[in-house]
This record gives sequence, structure tokens and C-alpha cells, in this order.
Amino acid sequence: MNIKKMILGKIEKNGSARASEIVKLTGFSRAYINRFFQELRSEGKIVLFGNANRAVYLPADRAAVSRAKDKITQVHRLLRNENLSEDTVLADIKKKTGIFRSIPDNVSKIADYAFSEILNNAIEHSQSGAVEITMKKEASAVNFNVRDRGIGIFRNIMKKRKLHGTMEAIQDLIKGKQTTAPATHSGEGIFFTSKAADTLAINSSGKTLIFDNLIGDIFVKNGKSFTGTRVIFNINTGSTTQLDKIFRQYTDESFEFSKTSVTVSLYKMDSEYISRSQARRVLSGLGGFKTVTLDFKGVDTIGQGFADEVFRIWKKHHPGTALISKNANENVEFMVKRAS
Repeated sequence: MNIKKMILGKIEKNGSARASEIVKLTGFSRAYINRFFQELRSEGKIVLFGNANRAVYLPADRAAVSRAKDKITQVHRLLRNENLSEDTVLADIKKKTGIFRSIPDNVSKIADYAFSEILNNAIEHSQSGAVEITMKKEASAVNFNVRDRGIGIFRNIMKKRKLHGTMEAIQDLIKGKQTTAPATHSGEGIFFTSKAADTLAINSSGKTLIFDNLIGDIFVKNGKSFTGTRVIFNINTGSTTQLDKIFRQYTDESFEFSKTSVTVSLYKMDSEYISRSQARRVLSGLGGFKTVTLDFKGVDTIGQGFADEVFRIWKKHHPGTALISKNANENVEFMVKRAS
């Protein structure tokens, strides 16, 4: 019995094959059959696509993998919150699914930013041992759900701001960023996400805060009480919202453009640079330039999160863009070198 020929024949006929299917056809053990799949992979004839019991073997060509990705429009994962990084999670979703494929660029950028911000909040602030995520592309929308089992966003705000109740925390969250000069860190990611989404719902402590930009309203509803926070984001694939325009509308950033380069004068924006959210806002839409210069004149220091997002993560995703720092004092230089 030619097992390898059988595998290739099944893939040619059906477009894919699973180890369990060949086990059933031959009666041999999974360990034995897997040897032939591994040999075919080593020979460059097939590739493994997908995770765990959903994994399938495909012909080793880009078109087959692309077609397989397009069919995967939903993902659900329970992530252990230990050395967890939102950019790694997002990159894996983009690599292994078709959720971000064939959607308008402005919608892709918004979903990318919003998911990164909400997942980062759960990772860094929830005090939860695990984070559960779902993401789905439907016929006319992209949505995701991030759930943790930590302290709860409204309780966390109450504690940090020394407030007296959930409604005070919700009020603080709503009004805290309704300004053309947002504060440097707390709530910034949620603020910009709430402006970019069609709808954003934050459920915690028995209350659900809903930002509905389709009708231009914000309201609070009673909900089921549970441990932690659930955030539900939705945007229509026909949305005309531009993330860069939202950033410009609510910040006082100073940009000097040429055909191939841009200089961002940080000192004209905020007094401190702490969060990843700030870094994403500063560099949004600048990946097309050959050179990006960050002017740190008047900036006393930057945080680890800001430096890592700019000088490691953003640089990794934009290898064709030269990232230059100027007027950086020794505090800033230390953090830049550490991140690089």
C-alpha cells in the first residue's frame, strides 16, 4: 500500500486531507500515518494549515493556502495571560484566518487598532490569569469580543480614581477623554476605539456602557453581573470612518511632511509618553514614508511600553521605513536602546 500516493490522491481530489481520514481508510495507527505526512511536508509537497483537531494538509502552493484562509472567518481562543502580547495574537489571526482579507483598508486599520488596544488593556490591567477572545468576519461586518475574569474595568477606575460607585466610574470613563487634549495614558485606547467603532459595548459590574456611533449616542444599561470585563466591538465593512482623521481630530499633533519623509514633533503633543496606545496613535498611517523622524525636544522620558511599541514592534512591521530619533536626552536614549 502506497500511503504517500493515497494522501496526495485525496488532497488532489478534495483539496485537503486530514490524518484521521487516512487512519480510517488504512486501519493503521495515527503515529504511523503521521510519518508519511511529515515526509511529504519535508519534500515540500504539502503544508499543514490550522491548529489542533482542525488542522488539515493542503497542496504546497500559495493559491491553495489562500483559499483555505478565506474559508476561516471566525476564531475563538482562550489565552493564558503569561508573557502574552497582543501584537503576536493579532499577527497569528492574520496569518491563519481570512478575517482581515478582502476588507477595506480603513476598516482593517480600525479593527487592527481596536483589537490591539482592548486586548492590551485586558493583558496589562485586568489582573486576570486568562483572556478569552473571539473574532468574526460576517457578510457586512467585523466584530470581536474580549473577555477577562479580573478586577473589572469600572472597579479598577473606582480604585485608581478613588470614586464611590460604578456610575461614577462610568461617568469618569465617558467624560475623561471628551477633550481635544486627551490625558497621557489611562483610557486613551478605549477613547479612540469608542470613536472609531460603529458600536462598542463594555460590560462589567452589572452595567453595560454602550457607544453607538451609528445613532450618535452613549448610554448605560443594566446587565448580568460577572467577574471581570467583556468588551464587544463591531464595525460595518462599508464604514467610511478613517482612523487617522479621528486621531487628528482629538489631538494636537505636529507633523512636517515631505514626499518621502515625515517629522513628528512630540513635545507639541503631550508631556509624557508612557503607553503603547500613544505610540500607535503617533505612528498611525506613517508606514508609507521612507523616513520617520521623531523629535524628542522637551520630552523628559518615555515609558517601556511606548519605546517597545515604536522601536521594536512598529519597526519590525515596517522594515522599509527608517526610524530616526533627534533631540533625545539620555533618559530617552536609554529606553530607545533598550527597546531596540
